[in-house]
Amino acid sequence: MAYLLCVVPCYNEAARLPRREFLSFDGGPHRVEFLMVNDGSRDNTLEVLNEMQAASGGGIRVLNQPVNGGKAEAVRRGILAALEQQPDYVAYWDADLATPLWEIPRFIEVLEEKPQVELVMGSRVKLLGRKVERKLARHLLGRVFATVVSMSLRLAVYDTQCGAKMFRVNEFTRQLFDEPFLSRWVFDVEIIARMPAHFRRTSVSPADAMYELPLRQWVDVDGSKVKATDFLTAALDVLRIRRRYGGFTPRRD
Repeated sequence: MAYLLCVVPCYNEAARLPRREFLSFDGGPHRVEFLMVNDGSRDNTLEVLNEMQAASGGGIRVLNQPVNGGKAEAVRRGILAALEQQPDYVAYWDADLATPLWEIPRFIEVLEEKPQVELVMGSRVKLLGRKVERKLARHLLGRVFATVVSMSLRLAVYDTQCGAKMFRVNEFTRQLFDEPFLSRWVFDVEIIARMPAHFRRTSVSPADAMYELPLRQWVDVDGSKVKATDFLTAALDVLRIRRRYGGFTPRRD
């Protein structure tokens, strides 16, 4: 049985937080718990989270950040707090559950079956037999952004921004999250950019240590805080990340 502690960043989510789904989720053979991070919400999100914690029987914990620091910092602090509980895996998951919780066991399965994989990333690929629904404008902007990222990092990654990612816990995991991120929103890109520093010291290729898992379902939920203009800011942040970390260097065996 694997133990997963999943971080869920929350900012002004009181009206749309799917409480029942979190409270009723069953991880099957795995122990799955949630760490809800209140990121300085201005509504009654903290009150809602505390109620969920009280009703969960220990399956939900709350980490309160009184001052809003942005999603990147909420996730970073949440992961560092989660690591203190010594789980086998940690993850972060968007609070609106655009990626449903029942996808979690598939992420765990990848890490259980592929010991070389350190990071499993949900990927929103619209395929026959899958339910992936995105607004057209966001989809097109997302594809342009993904192309910029792929070229900047010199890595054939399809979807960096899906809010469902899971990590194997080891010494390297803490190193990934020790330092604050450059960007408040595209920290996912920076996580990927930080990977080579560790894998230069191992026999594993960074590209082999990351796995994109096509989701069976992802549905755009109304109320997203991401605006179209944020894509320009995000693109500039990618350039900053590229200058800071460089891109992936292909292995030469």
